[in-house]
Amino acid sequence: MSDKDLVEEIRAALGRVMDPELGKDLVTLGMVKEISVEGGKASVTVELTTPACPLKSRIEADVKSAVKAIPGVEAVDVKLTARVRGGPVPDDNPIPDVKNTIAVASGKGGVGKSTVAVNLAVALAEEGAAVGLLDCDIYGPSVPKMTGTESVAPSADEVGFRPVTRYGIKLMSIGYLVPPGHAVVWRGPLIHKAVQQFLNDVLWGDLDYLVIDLPPGTGDAQLSLTQTIPLTGAVMVTTPQPIALIDVEKGADMFQKVNVPVLGVIENMSTFRCPHCGEETEIFARGGGKAVAASLGVPFLGEIPIDPAVRVGGDDGTPSVISHPDSASTKAFLAAARALAGQVSQVRFRSS
Repeated sequence: MSDKDLVEEIRAALGRVMDPELGKDLVTLGMVKEISVEGGKASVTVELTTPACPLKSRIEADVKSAVKAIPGVEAVDVKLTARVRGGPVPDDNPIPDVKNTIAVASGKGGVGKSTVAVNLAVALAEEGAAVGLLDCDIYGPSVPKMTGTESVAPSADEVGFRPVTRYGIKLMSIGYLVPPGHAVVWRGPLIHKAVQQFLNDVLWGDLDYLVIDLPPGTGDAQLSLTQTIPLTGAVMVTTPQPIALIDVEKGADMFQKVNVPVLGVIENMSTFRCPHCGEETEIFARGGGKAVAASLGVPFLGEIPIDPAVRVGGDDGTPSVISHPDSASTKAFLAAARALAGQVSQVRFRSS
């Protein structure tokens, strides 16, 4: 069999390899970018829908297995690349070069929503995505503190504001523009204007994901955001106990009413493992996040354990994904970020 014929055999074989999340074969999805054969060695380039693909190892293994089974193929080299897909861009979209916008929300305060938002953004950047983080918690901005950028001011010119950059992500927050210790005492119209300016006047550039840290509840910032840009989806953050779960349902209902898909639920402060004896304690109970995700019919993206490193990282301005890369909490954040990226890819696939 000639090398040309072997290439066609390989393409046909890859037409039977399914993307586990999208439910279609790699060829139909346009993910097979290059096939070459030389001396019995096959080289295949597969373009994933996100560098944070949660199933990249499985896809690579399935491709190798399918190609190796072809007579005449003696070895297989699989190269994985990635390109994040965006959706249709409305004419009035102020951030046309941002492919996906992800709101991180909670029904109530005190569940660690901002901590989750910061670490998710950093985790996505660590996976190789171009990421921005917008702090829309106007009354209680915490992103500057959590990223160690309190003393940094975004530069501005006649074109617009240039976001602060740290840990490979672009950052913007009202905390950069208001003197430390000063309260923001604004009514709804000013909140709406601030959200619009964060989107219209900040030079975000080309981004795969813009993570948006919302204030708790279902107020002005949430409504302003959904009126200004098309949100790809929202992530609900909760702790396990029932009082927090009630508010998750309210938050999810708000997004449903404004036609924003809920990408999933993350349970924060899930368990605590004693560093001395190893015993695991469910301080705030456990499993509530998974249960509320099931009742809402949305994915459960993961559990984040209680870890002192997360608290220290937030206070010191170095997210735990950076400061403690081998910790259980970092592994949980990375897993949640990959699951989230997978859900975004599915939303884009269903809408295409």
